[in-house]
Amino acid sequence: MPITIAGSGTITGISAGGLPDASIVTADIADANITAAKLSGAQSGSAPIYGARAFVNFNGTGVVAIRASGNVSSITDNGTGDYTVNLTSGVADENGAAVGITWRHSTIADFSRQSQIFQATSSTIRVVTWDSGSSKEDHAFINVALFR
Repeated sequence: MPITIAGSGTITGISAGGLPDASIVTADIADANITAAKLSGAQSGSAPIYGARAFVNFNGTGVVAIRASGNVSSITDNGTGDYTVNLTSGVADENGAAVGITWRHSTIADFSRQSQIFQATSSTIRVVTWDSGSSKEDHAFINVALFR
């Protein structure tokens, strides 16, 4: 049955389940109009939603290796405990919020370690990790996300 719109604005011809697949594409959705109600519906409140612009989970020991990522092209190993996360597509400026957590071994019980994570440029995030003192050391699990 074809979809018709009467002069009064009444739409007919849409079956249960709504519009056919692929009838609305990303370009049809206005920028900044994605709300919690338009997502899974599990969110509450009226605050805007800000998705991560990039994320990465990588191994910082031995040969640095990305386990999973989004909008991350590579990791540069700058030396012991010092890494640069390189974004595939940069953001507007270096004023984003880079957040993350690191730990040294395969368990998260090692809480005496430290890390510093910050957005260095519009296309890089810097991660520096230390032991319980003031010496840089490689960490086995490094997780970072960038919001902007």
